Amino acid sequence: MQQSVVPELAHTQTSPIQWVATATAIAGVVALSSVVHPDPARAAQPGTGPKTAAAAAPAPAAAPDPTGVDFPIVCGPTKALVEKKASGDLDGDGRPETVAVVRCDAGSGTPPDGVYVLVQAEGAGKPRVVATLVDPKDRLSVTDFAVRDGAVTATLLGYSSIDVPSCCPDTEESAKWQWKNGAFIRSTPSEAHGT
Repeated sequence: MQQSVVPELAHTQTSPIQWVATATAIAGVVALSSVVHPDPARAAQPGTGPKTAAAAAPAPAAAPDPTGVDFPIVCGPTKALVEKKASGDLDGDGRPETVAVVRCDAGSGTPPDGVYVLVQAEGAGKPRVVATLVDPKDRLSVTDFAVRDGAVTATLLGYSSIDVPSCCPDTEESAKWQWKNGAFIRSTPSEAHGT
């Protein structure tokens, strides 16, 4: 057997007196911590530290709900039906607007769509229509509808002449609306195409 180069340590085994001394020291620290208290005027109080961005920021405003809104669409004996809706901050004021695609609940056929922008002032009862992006009088149907990055995009299906049956739109174009200089400006995205 090979001998160790390091001499044996004198403290390789503990004695009962060492355990008693360690326990007494721990008990003293616990007792002292229960007697010594920080000055209440200087002690950190819950919730008085620096506020995080999430805690300091107000809750985001809710987007206007199109339920019960009087849309400027004439439906005769039927009611207006919200087919699609999407929300986002379109004018950069920090409050979301809702864009709704609305048509008359005709039951059959292809009634034209209207696209409306809704806002709701803080504390106001009902949202109100502030812009018409697509008028139902234009006889268009709206597909691929979205609100993102401060813009409204949609594919508009229409008719090349009054002789085309309303069941079968024969034109297609892409449209994009953005808020600029106090109005919604329509543009045609580069991927727009006609049929």
